[in-house]
Amino acid sequence: MPRDIVLLFATRAVRLLAYGALSVTLALYLAALGLTERQIGLLLTLTLLGDTAVSLWLTTRADRFGRRRTLVVGALLMVAAGVVFALCDNFLVLLIAATIGVISPSGNEVGPFLSIEQAALSQVVADRNRTAALAWYTLAGSLATATGSLAGGLLVDALRLAAVAPLTSYRVNVAGYALMGVALVAIFSRLSPAAEAARVPSGPGARRFGLARSQGVVLRLSALFALDAFGGGFVIQALAAYWFYVRFDVRPSVLGGIFFAANLLAGLSALLAARLATRFGLVKTMVFTHLPSNVLLVLVPLMPNLPLAIAVLLLRFSISQMDVPTRQSYVMAVVPADERSAAAGITGVARTTGAALAPLVAGVLLAHAATLDLIFYLAGGLKIVYDLLLYRGFLKIRPPEETSFPLQKRP
Repeated sequence: MPRDIVLLFATRAVRLLAYGALSVTLALYLAALGLTERQIGLLLTLTLLGDTAVSLWLTTRADRFGRRRTLVVGALLMVAAGVVFALCDNFLVLLIAATIGVISPSGNEVGPFLSIEQAALSQVVADRNRTAALAWYTLAGSLATATGSLAGGLLVDALRLAAVAPLTSYRVNVAGYALMGVALVAIFSRLSPAAEAARVPSGPGARRFGLARSQGVVLRLSALFALDAFGGGFVIQALAAYWFYVRFDVRPSVLGGIFFAANLLAGLSALLAARLATRFGLVKTMVFTHLPSNVLLVLVPLMPNLPLAIAVLLLRFSISQMDVPTRQSYVMAVVPADERSAAAGITGVARTTGAALAPLVAGVLLAHAATLDLIFYLAGGLKIVYDLLLYRGFLKIRPPEETSFPLQKRP
């Protein structure tokens, strides 16, 4: 395996480890600073909106500026955000840091990293192996997020047992996030020139956001991905953890254990997704694994006790992420090779934008006991609509490796 592939898998693991650890206690940390639920929702929204702007600006310039340089810049922004969050308790300063820096309240990817890395991975593997490679890449991230979620919760509880104040214990977790960003800077700096995109002359139509021939399909996919992410934004890991804390008075260490198991199951499901996609196609795999997971999401708040709520959540996570490697592979497959970085960046930004808007509404819902459970109902319902629209609009647009499927031959 080329060294650059190993390094990209390593950066994925380090990054998601930091994201997972932070997401479990971020909302609790902000509440301990004295922020209200509405302020927390606004802060999380601006965090994701800021990440969106950063991602769009960096990913659409990455191939010209240099992928390695772009990734290093993203890691430095991650360090900056972590340092400010760890040292400051002023709401306005936190808003600025959340908007400009790179910080993940969801435990999922933010910033320019994912788009650039998946474009690099896709160009070094054959079409028939692309989905499998991205599935292993997804698994690496899910395992790291799971480990980070568990470690973040255990660290906070261990510090509390050592008589450390809750606010200080949360702050230590945030400082660890900044240190992980420093590690990313070091690893990204070791990428070789082979990781850079090939220089392709851009035509007149490729001057805006790096797209030409694929503009139509990328814009349509982006709209759908934004809808899906908007639904998912109601139950990002930080908000879901806060819901469990308010509804069932769950300790941070237990929250860490819940999301460790959830992310572990999600990562393992990615490998099965690659096999299903080989047999049934990318779009069908995306839709028919995502639909039942969203039904389960709606059922979580209907459970009468904590064990049942956890069981349904874990069952949902066991199939919820099968669409991740298939979605990434599909985008890489249906656009020209020289437009992959831009396509990944734009669809990624669409997802981040959709996810950014939801916490603002979710913060209001979480502030009242009567509307606490609505975050799950809205999330599941919107994501079901996305599945149906995706199936209707893209079933007939097939990647190159699927043209020989017996059930999907061209007329």
